[in-house]
Amino acid sequence: MTRARAGPQPTADDEPADARDARDAAADTTTPSKRLRSAKEQAPASAKKQRSSQAADTASTASDPSAASASASAPAGSSAAADAVVHPTNTTLPTAMAFARAPAGSLKLVSWNVAGFNAAVKKGMMRYIEAEDADIVCIQETKLSSQPASDTARSKLYPHQYWSVCTAKKGYSGTAVWSKVKPISVRYTIGDKDLDDEGRFIILEFEEWFLVASYIVNAGQQLERLALKHDHYAKLQAFLKGLQDTKPVVWTGDINVAHNEVDLARPKTNTKTAGFTPQEREDFGRVLTELDMLDTFRDRHPDATGRYTYFSYRFACRSKNLGWRLDYFVVSHALKDRILDADIRSEVYGASDHVPIVLVMQTAKKDQSSRVHALTRHK
Repeated sequence: MTRARAGPQPTADDEPADARDARDAAADTTTPSKRLRSAKEQAPASAKKQRSSQAADTASTASDPSAASASASAPAGSSAAADAVVHPTNTTLPTAMAFARAPAGSLKLVSWNVAGFNAAVKKGMMRYIEAEDADIVCIQETKLSSQPASDTARSKLYPHQYWSVCTAKKGYSGTAVWSKVKPISVRYTIGDKDLDDEGRFIILEFEEWFLVASYIVNAGQQLERLALKHDHYAKLQAFLKGLQDTKPVVWTGDINVAHNEVDLARPKTNTKTAGFTPQEREDFGRVLTELDMLDTFRDRHPDATGRYTYFSYRFACRSKNLGWRLDYFVVSHALKDRILDADIRSEVYGASDHVPIVLVMQTAKKDQSSRVHALTRHK
């Protein structure tokens, strides 16, 4: 099922890659040229003789204090600790992946900005999807102009698939939700005429809760869409409140904001960068406070540092652990006691500049029976 409508043309600077470039430039030092000079100056004498950019990046990584800080602060034996020591810059996913199944009586949800669905598939995206075996998968930034051709293997895993594409600009934005559980209803807009045509939302209603899968608008490299984003948050908050008045909400996706300083590697140099401006942080915080919703990862891991969901391909940001936590599972407080786990799949890197996030929650009996029926029917 696809939702596509004509609408206003977004500006070129709102392309996620542009805003990412702005984040990248602020992540290390002030300018790319200074970054390269710094890497060469800090390298051993033998390394200076090498002219490749790879050698410069390696030297810079070895001397970067944020990577050492992340390694020291991560809990011993945790995936964060391992990831803080070695940050692979592979361009394809690991060949072997294995993850625990969701406990009986629960659902596992995944959210992932794939930075282009077709490109991610070529890089091994479906290997992760199959290994994770989530009950619901929420995908952002599909960059599709139409629903992709039917895939037998994918349809067998997820019989209920929903796609929302942007027709305001070809190959831009876009979201998808795949589910083993059949929802009661599906909608694709939140009542924001400025953004409803960009394919940013898919809302699924289940027996006792709503799922709001979203790709929140970026403020832009020059913050030219910051005012639009601020207005959008007011409309989004009203929409979420309307849903919450009926039943609890799980809101997920690439929210495009690092809420607190701990949610990005270099907060001091990014206060004027899209995703970490005071306005964006306040808007996101207001939704949490006024709607009594919680950031599940931070609730489950209050002291975690160096845990990010986005790493630029530029400036060896992954190897230096120069990242941002931009992706969230946010839930109504009424669901707090149902949350069994919320985590970041830091090791699933290579198909996108984002890594997946996971939520495991206890579910209503009717949702469980619906899942069992779906799994039995489509084996």
